Amino acid sequence: MEPNAPDPDDPQLPHPLARLRQAAAGRQAAGLARHLRPRRPGPGGLVDLASNDYLGLCGDERLTEAAVAAAREWGTGSTGSRLVTGSTELHARLERDLAAFTGAAAALVFSSGYLANLAAVTTLAAVLAGGPGSAGTATVLVVSDAANHASLIDACRLSRARVEVTPHGDVEAMEHALAGRAEPAAIVVTDTVFSVTGDVAPVRELHQVARDHQALLVLDEAHAFGVLGPAGRGAAAAAGIAGEPDVVRTLTLSKSLAGQGGAVLGAAEVTETLIDAGRAFIFDTGLAPPCAGAAIAALEVLRGDPGLGPRARANAQRLSGMAADLGFDVSQPAAAVVRVLLGEPGAALDAQRICADHGIRAGCFRPPSVPPGQACLRLTARANLTELDFAMAFRALGAVRDHVRITA
Repeated sequence: MEPNAPDPDDPQLPHPLARLRQAAAGRQAAGLARHLRPRRPGPGGLVDLASNDYLGLCGDERLTEAAVAAAREWGTGSTGSRLVTGSTELHARLERDLAAFTGAAAALVFSSGYLANLAAVTTLAAVLAGGPGSAGTATVLVVSDAANHASLIDACRLSRARVEVTPHGDVEAMEHALAGRAEPAAIVVTDTVFSVTGDVAPVRELHQVARDHQALLVLDEAHAFGVLGPAGRGAAAAAGIAGEPDVVRTLTLSKSLAGQGGAVLGAAEVTETLIDAGRAFIFDTGLAPPCAGAAIAALEVLRGDPGLGPRARANAQRLSGMAADLGFDVSQPAAAVVRVLLGEPGAALDAQRICADHGIRAGCFRPPSVPPGQACLRLTARANLTELDFAMAFRALGAVRDHVRITA
């Protein structure tokens, strides 16, 4: 330690690192500490019921070869923001393919789904309020479902608009918020399939409410795309509103398409606005070409096998029924996500460990990912699960039931 430097171990000194250590100790005691555990290539001896690879395409040779071909032609990185050097013909083709497949007028690709959500909500709010950096963002109301993903929550916070959070899935509450607003512009924001509970939003009803009150509807299709709707086109397509001009959709390429990146789908006015004014687009390095190439190939696979989504949904229903038969409080999945409610963080951590001991990789969700008292296992189905996979999952969940104190 340098002379006269503050000692972070001095309990009397409010040194920033000491405070960080104290906070970490508190998280550890509450069962909320998180750790990075690198996995081995391939299944690594565990049946994967934790990933978002809903269609089982991660590792598919068609995607791998497409990524390799893109890397050989364009290199491993995009080299810059898309407005400088980072936009390639691969990006343009992917955007055309996404728009055509989903029934959107236009698409714009980002380097992550998280950024796509940030860009869509913050940019639209700012421009509707009078322009980027406008002090008038209080002239926009953003209405957000209480169970929305963190990326949407962060986007709402960064929008500088007035944000009203409504109870989960409550169409009447959203309509009340829109009807009572003083702001001339409004945006309704929701996941279509919620990432922990696995239920689907009342998309058609929300669209009608938004339209009645001249609001834009922003739908995050991350957990619906590839799994719901005709040929996996998503919840908006299932509800018959995919091509409506007042609907903006976001999605990720990292789940059903087994790659990396995100996209915003909507009217040409929406994508043009994001290109001109979206800070999360303008200042971000473009999606790496191998990721774009793999996503193009994944879309071709999805077009060629429209049964992938239904198989993933059927497998999720089977996992849910299995857990219910064992006595768990379990969600009824609309897509591929199954929640097994356990209560406290310690119970969820114990359950995850027991699953691993029985050959199953399961997701463990604790606060702040879920509200206090709602820690859970999150099981995610894939289209290519086998009978052996289901048998192992049943044994693992049976061991959890027998050895974990459930507090929910």
